[in-house]
Amino acid sequence: MSYIDSYYRRTMHPATAAQTPSDDALQGDLDTSVCIIGGGLAGISTALGLAERGIPCVLLEAKRLGWGASGRNGGFVSCGFSQNALTLAKKLGEPHAQQLYGLTRQAYKLIEQRISGHEAHIKDPVEGNITASWFDNAAGLRHYVDEMNRIFGEDLVFWPREKIRESYRTQRYFDGYFKPRALRFQSLNYALHTAAMARNLGASLFEDSRVTQVNAISGATQRWQVKTAQGTVRARHVVYACSGYLDSLHGKLSRATLPVATYVLLTEPLGARLETAIRSPYGVADNRFSSNYYRVVGDQQLLWGGRVSMFHPSQEKLRTIMRNDLLSVYPQLEGIQGEVAWGGYMGYSAHKMPQLGQLKPGEWFCQSFGGHGMVTTTMGGELIAAAIATDDPQYLLFADFGLDYVGKPFGPVIAQIAYWAYQLQDAFHARRLNH
Repeated sequence: MSYIDSYYRRTMHPATAAQTPSDDALQGDLDTSVCIIGGGLAGISTALGLAERGIPCVLLEAKRLGWGASGRNGGFVSCGFSQNALTLAKKLGEPHAQQLYGLTRQAYKLIEQRISGHEAHIKDPVEGNITASWFDNAAGLRHYVDEMNRIFGEDLVFWPREKIRESYRTQRYFDGYFKPRALRFQSLNYALHTAAMARNLGASLFEDSRVTQVNAISGATQRWQVKTAQGTVRARHVVYACSGYLDSLHGKLSRATLPVATYVLLTEPLGARLETAIRSPYGVADNRFSSNYYRVVGDQQLLWGGRVSMFHPSQEKLRTIMRNDLLSVYPQLEGIQGEVAWGGYMGYSAHKMPQLGQLKPGEWFCQSFGGHGMVTTTMGGELIAAAIATDDPQYLLFADFGLDYVGKPFGPVIAQIAYWAYQLQDAFHARRLNH
């Protein structure tokens, strides 16, 4: 199983590709302490966290390591969750929300440590991202910036619309803010780099090893039997880290995570035309629910992401859809072509927060990082690894965010209707606020 055609596959670092040409499929029977199901960043981070703590583990991936959303997303790395941090503060109280946010800050620092010495083929040299407001509401945006800085110790900087429009030549944007503590990644290189770290510390990683069945083994101590087509792993602990690709492997977890497709376009090299639209080195996202996010990569190309959908257009149609989204913001780039477009599933929860916990002794889950996964998958893997290795209870900070039912088998239809509703809400706010 090869990686889908994307910017990330096209720019895989030769050293990283050589480290991971293809891990063999599981053959035969193995005994270990922990079996992790899923080779995205959540599973890889769990394996690395366990290996760093000296805990033997086996990871089983149905396709390739980083094959899903972990290796083909927008590549934006910053603290926080898909759920608005100020909403968390209102719901949970500031102290609890601060603890949760602090866990993402620790994970951000851990990511920086893990890529140290490998920055050149993993992260953009310029740090910081811009959130541009689609709505004419400077007072509301200033309030958000002030509250984030006060409650969560952020150092967001308000940008007036004159500065935003000087850097991003579009009338779609009003004011915005700059987030200096933010990175942009070659996501697949990062996933494979951390997988190599885990392997070097003793973790066993297997690709092309789809799990077909998980059974509890009765005995003096609880154990688990995890079966693939060609082998079996017996372990004291099992960790489900499949998220949007869980399918029907575990009914309760599957009913609590919604696979939602999102899309990315890589444009042709734009040369001097790029400066007619973008005159800033930072990554950008707007503040709609149905937002665009983009950054400059490679040879003056735009990596343009957005949309949430249950549909799966052909690549040719997807190039057209995403190109039209781009031109709705930057019409001066009319005539540019897309080199490649791709999509894939992310796992979303009903409450827009990660789902971390234990169903029964030794049966763990680490899923639903959609929309803000680069840091939170590292956080989730660390929390589950620490819980298994040392009984660290910090994962219980997420107990308020349970396995809420997402409406399967009708979940994708419900999600699409909700997405359309959010689009209408964005349009309503724009008409009300933008005079």
